[in-house]
Parts: sequence; C-alpha cells; structure tokens
Amino acid sequence: MKRGVIVSTGSYLPETVIANEELVQFSREAQALVGGKTGVLARRHAGEHQTTSDLALEAARSCLDKIAFPAADVAGIILSTSSPDRIQPATATRLQHLLGARNSFAFDINSVCSGSAYGLHLADALVRAGQHENILFVAAETYSRILNRKDFSTYPYFGDGAGAVLLQGREDDTRGILSSVLGTDGGRSETICVPGGGAMMPYAKIANPRAAYFRMKGEEVFNFTLDKGPLVIRQAAAAAGVALEEIKCFLCHQANINILWGIADILDVPRERFYVNLDRYGNTASASVLIALDEARTEGVVGPGDLVITAAFGGGLSWGANLIRI
Repeated sequence: MKRGVIVSTGSYLPETVIANEELVQFSREAQALVGGKTGVLARRHAGEHQTTSDLALEAARSCLDKIAFPAADVAGIILSTSSPDRIQPATATRLQHLLGARNSFAFDINSVCSGSAYGLHLADALVRAGQHENILFVAAETYSRILNRKDFSTYPYFGDGAGAVLLQGREDDTRGILSSVLGTDGGRSETICVPGGGAMMPYAKIANPRAAYFRMKGEEVFNFTLDKGPLVIRQAAAAAGVALEEIKCFLCHQANINILWGIADILDVPRERFYVNLDRYGNTASASVLIALDEARTEGVVGPGDLVITAAFGGGLSWGANLIRI
C-alpha cells in the first residue's frame, strides 16, 4: 500500500535572538517569570524586511537541498501559517515563485498551532491517492508581527521560524505516516484568535487597535492541551496498533514546558523521550513541530526505522497527531 514517506526535512530560524532579559518593556520581575512559567528563555524574530514566505523559503530550500531535489520536480506545495504575508493571495504562491517550483500547485492552510498535524495528514492523503508523486509541506510563522509587544500574556512566549518536509508516495515501504487523528471544537473558536482584520471585523471598523493583535485565554488553553494532547496521542498510536513503549520520540507542539511534562506524566512516558527546543525558540505556532522534527533528525535523536509521534494543539480549538516511522 502506498503511503507518504518523509524523505527530507528542513528548518529555518531567523538570526535575531531575543533573550528574556531583552524584553525591557516588562519589569525585571516579569522577565524572570517567563522562563519559570513556560520554559522559554529566548526566541527568534524575523528581520525587518523578512516576511513569512521568506522564512518558508529558507526552510524549503534546506529541505530540498539535503537530497539535491530539484524545485521544478515538486508536484505541490502546502503552506501552514496563521501569520500570512497578506490576507490574500495565499502566502504559498509567493513561496512557489521564490523557490522556483514552477510545476507545482500551491495553497495555504490555517489551523493555527495545529497546522503541522493537519498539513502532514493532508500531504499524506494526496500522495496516497496516487495523484501526486510528492508534496512539499512547509509551516512558517512570524508571530512577532501580530503580537502586541506590551501584552505580557502573549508577547514573551512566541517566536518566528519555519519547518519543512518533503513527502513522497512509496509502495511496500514500512516507513511513512502510519496514522493521523484530527479534532476540532469550533464552539471555542474565541479562545485563541485575532479579532480584527477579517470579514467579521474589517479594518475600517476596528475601534480598539488591540483587536488587530493575537490574543488567547491562557488558562483555558493550558487545560485544553492537557485534555486533548494525551488523548490524541493514544488515539494515533492505537490506530496503527502501536504501543506507546515502542515510540522513540514524542515531538509535541512547543508551547510550554509544563504542558509537555504534563502530557508525559499523564501518558506515563519518561520525560526524556519528549523533544524540547522551546527554551531557545519559544512558541513558533504551526512551525514548531516541523522544526523539532528536523532538529531531532539532524541531531541523531531519531533515525531510520524509528517511530515518532507528532502532536499539536491550538486555535479553533483544534488538535491532531501523526504516527510516523522515520
């Protein structure tokens, strides 16, 4: 049976590093709270002239260059972002042009921080269907552009970055995406959102400038992730007939160290099997899982034949997990 096999990964983090101590708009006491509250010690911010598609381009090039895969041979590009270049057209179209993937289609998806799970499932489905030989899936975010820098509930915890994977359809291969489970609770869509700028609140009708910024209800999000995170991981493993003990590495959305440890403890999985890079990058939204996947492969944390779980949760509210054999 054909399935989507990850043949290469890539990632990109902007050069500008912002340590907690540099968040001078907040008091020293508040700066010290960031690390203890979430585990975030630093984050990357895109350069003044860098856009989401620029970050996506660097991650995509990294992914393709690792196996010398010509951009012209890419059949399709899916870009996950909740901080697009513009409302329209799709940010993926600029990525396609800059990459030189002249023979591919290109479109965006937006499931906020859950975008990695949704995009991996969609890319896998497209190659399984036999319509496309390969799909380049990229997740890229520039949250520094949609955050209120004076909002302590959001600004210190997010960063910019991009990750990419190239999936190819392979027959009779034990590798690839073995199962995917997705979920959505649209009744809680106000929990994480940018209120202004869309058809519901056009820019001309924004009375409070803060409505143009990202906002979230932190405690509700925390409880939601500890509810859905362990559940969706168990579901994805069970769907493939895999025991949690067989999984080499858990690559979860990098939002908060206490969420990661909470999920590990609920699953009764040793914490050292959870990959962590949020201390260096903060929460890079939908890009976080793909960045972690690329780093885990590059560092040799996971290798050929290993089972990994990717899991993400975020706005929508949405959640998802993918069981993958590397």
